[in-house]
Amino acid sequence: MSDEGDTTAEGATRRRALMLGAAGAAAVVSIRPALAQTAGSVLACDIPVPDPSRAGGFIDSNGNVVPAGTKNAFAPPPRPLKGEDVKRALASGGNLPGVDYERSRAYLKYVGRLQRGTAGFTCFASLQMLRK
Repeated sequence: MSDEGDTTAEGATRRRALMLGAAGAAAVVSIRPALAQTAGSVLACDIPVPDPSRAGGFIDSNGNVVPAGTKNAFAPPPRPLKGEDVKRALASGGNLPGVDYERSRAYLKYVGRLQRGTAGFTCFASLQMLRK
């Protein structure tokens, strides 16, 4: 049954509902790619270890930044950790790429202790939202 020639209030309501349904479907189609793109950019984000304000510090086994050369502490990685690598290591309990178990645990503890306003926090918080 077509609503084109229907000038009643019921016909107008039906046409409006159909238009809203079409608009809603278009919104879903356009939002999904945006969410996928956002997830991809989150996985590509960087987490510096340690953050630039404490550059040169080492990371102890509890994830704390300590003075360089502290016994049983680890030198920082040569470049920031990638969000995708952190997400994978947290989810699997595995190691970060190219890093042994103890060093990986220390870096991940550091990342887990990041506070708002610290470089890498937004990246880590975004990863946490993706895990759910």
